[in-house]
Amino acid sequence: MPFSGFQMTDDLLNYDVFPKVLVKGKPAEIHIRPLGARPVFEKGKQYKTLICALECGKPYDYPASGDFKETCLTCDEEGGFTLRHTFEKEQMYFIRFMNDEGRRIIQFPVYCVEEDLCGRYPLRGDLHMHTIRSDGNQAPAVVCANYRKHGLDFMVVSDHNRYYPSLEAIEFYKDVPNGLTIVPGEEVHMPDVHGKESDFHTVNFGGEYSINALTDGPAIEEKGTDKKYRSLYGECPEYMPLAEWQDKMEELAKEEDVPEGIDPLPAAVFKWVYNEIRKAGGLGIFPHPTWISDVYHVPEAFWTYVTEKGYFDAFEVLGGENYYEQNGFQTQKYYEDRAKGFNYPVVGSTDSHSSNPSNRNAFVCSTLVFSPENERKALINSIKERYSVAIDTIDENFRLVGDYRLSKYATFLLKYYFPLHDEVCREEGRLMKQYATGTAQEKEEALEVLKLIAPRTQKHREKYFDF
Repeated sequence: MPFSGFQMTDDLLNYDVFPKVLVKGKPAEIHIRPLGARPVFEKGKQYKTLICALECGKPYDYPASGDFKETCLTCDEEGGFTLRHTFEKEQMYFIRFMNDEGRRIIQFPVYCVEEDLCGRYPLRGDLHMHTIRSDGNQAPAVVCANYRKHGLDFMVVSDHNRYYPSLEAIEFYKDVPNGLTIVPGEEVHMPDVHGKESDFHTVNFGGEYSINALTDGPAIEEKGTDKKYRSLYGECPEYMPLAEWQDKMEELAKEEDVPEGIDPLPAAVFKWVYNEIRKAGGLGIFPHPTWISDVYHVPEAFWTYVTEKGYFDAFEVLGGENYYEQNGFQTQKYYEDRAKGFNYPVVGSTDSHSSNPSNRNAFVCSTLVFSPENERKALINSIKERYSVAIDTIDENFRLVGDYRLSKYATFLLKYYFPLHDEVCREEGRLMKQYATGTAQEKEEALEVLKLIAPRTQKHREKYFDF
């Protein structure tokens, strides 16, 4: 079965536990409130409570490491509890309530993090998707609304050959309060070099100007060389005529010292593209090398070469196809590279060409970034600092690719935080689409409601994270 979303369990529906994420060594006050289900606890009664460390084993089996701490809590007038405790190790803990016979009544999970994760909120996003400005099926504003409704905190419009559609999306929502950060970007496809093709794909995530529009191509044909279509702030390098750009690439290819079996021209253009993205302040993402476009998108030897050279900033380890050869092989290669000492950041993206649920691949992957702010530069820096994991939602059960430590934390969040988070996003996304496509009256109504509810996202984070 395809993935249907991060599910609300009965425990999440019946009890509100906050904060859910605590900081190691910092005294915490955790509130457990009932949400109207059949009462489990008797008001005024004391209950034996165990604080159970998930990773340390049972104390009676592993006394050297087991970590169960016992306390007693009194049920308050609301039918809930307040627990004060200092957690001493990064991991998940259960707050477990016992009856008079010593049997478990119910337990609530929380997570303790090290200080480096304190202040880094989990933000879920997509770093690669398309609209009707290239080969997608919805307008940029509608794509943004649909993915906010799905729970994304940030996203990029990365149309083929074109940067200006991302500016269109940003401009459309600039005065519309909402919790979605829309990042500028594009999928980069550089022209042939004197008849020699070098069309590996590249995602420019967050660059302040277009790489495609540095020379001739569809963007220049459609919008010309005006910098307002080529850059976020109206500043970018001057346009380079195609012949001049081609000659430049030929010269760079002569300088590329490649081993046997590697074509120097694509390697030189690849290096140039990623360097330009860095100059633009963006994140250069290497996508889908094992996408089967007739055969693999790039030769495996080329993939290995650019990895060993460190030419890209991040690897799209999970992408927009649901056959095993793409995401399965890319995941295996990533972990082999890690074993060899190549520890590059990873992301997951849909590479979506339709944001409607009828598209089997509309929600196949995403990225969880631990960032101090939901803002372009902070997101880019956090990914470069390797505070990201890729989320595979191809099938009914999610899986994660990335650092083991962050994956454990992300698993907790996807099960016990994001179902609540996504409820907050759902109505906001619906109203954004109403604003994008509705009648004049519907637009006005959507805007008024968005003004009222837009602060909810940050308040929600502050409630559940003890930062």
